[in-house]
Amino acid sequence: MVEGKRQKMVAGLLNKELSDIFQRLGLSMIDGGMVSISSVKITPDLYEARIYLSFFKVTDSFDALKKIEERSWEIKKELTSRVRHQLRSMPKLIFFIDDTLDYVDKMDKIFKDIKKEDGEV
Repeated sequence: MVEGKRQKMVAGLLNKELSDIFQRLGLSMIDGGMVSISSVKITPDLYEARIYLSFFKVTDSFDALKKIEERSWEIKKELTSRVRHQLRSMPKLIFFIDDTLDYVDKMDKIFKDIKKEDGEV
C-alpha cells in the first residue's frame, strides 16, 4: 500500500522530533554504542507509529530496545509536548529493531563466499 502525503508528513515530523528527544534524553548512546532512528512508518489512520531503530556497536540490541521501551512513556510525553499544535492526537509508539544493515552484511558475505568458491573451481 502506498503511503499518503499526510502519513509522510507526520512520519517526517516524528522522525525529526524523536531524533532530538533521543539526543536530549541520552538515548542515542546506549551500552557504548549508538542508536539512531532509521525510519518512522505511520498507519493510514495515524493511530500507530512504528519507529525503526538502528544500532551500531551495541553488544545486545534486544537489551537496548528493552531499555528504550522502558522509557517510552517519557519519550511519548516529551514528543506530545513538542507536536501538540501540529497533531490532534498522538499516535501509539511502537519500537522495532531495524536489521537492514545486518542483512546487507550477511548477503555481502554470502556473495563473497560464492565468488571465492567459483574462483577455486
